[in-house]
Amino acid sequence: MDNEDGSLLAPVARRFVLHWGEMGTRWGVNRTVAQIHALLFLSERPLHAEEIAEALSVARSNVSTSLRELAGLNLVRVAHVLGDRRDYFETTRDVWELFRTVVRERKAREFDPTLKVLQASWGEQMLKLEPATLMKVLKLGSRIQKLLND
Repeated sequence: MDNEDGSLLAPVARRFVLHWGEMGTRWGVNRTVAQIHALLFLSERPLHAEEIAEALSVARSNVSTSLRELAGLNLVRVAHVLGDRRDYFETTRDVWELFRTVVRERKAREFDPTLKVLQASWGEQMLKLEPATLMKVLKLGSRIQKLLND
């Protein structure tokens, strides 16, 4: 796994991992979390935490925390190697599956809770309306629905 310069990543892989880490920070993801994901994406086999820590020159504890976060986002899964008790980690190499997972997880964590708050807030506002005003809102809603269905 070592290269001529003693590093564990080829120069192009190193650039991709660094770039993915930078992109992660722009998306609100910790840099190390994104770099670990990039490393696993490029890896031809599952890696254990010590390999990840060594390849990225980060603390083992940071790797463990980052892997838990990635697992919570459904972006990595545990794999096992016969005769080895350590957990190995891998991610999908299918870009479209990865995209769908990210969208699904962000929807569940960000959009759905926001919609629930908005729906509850709207419901509370509707309950405070006078009956005549509420009837007007309901009639307007049915007209909008008819307009959209045409």
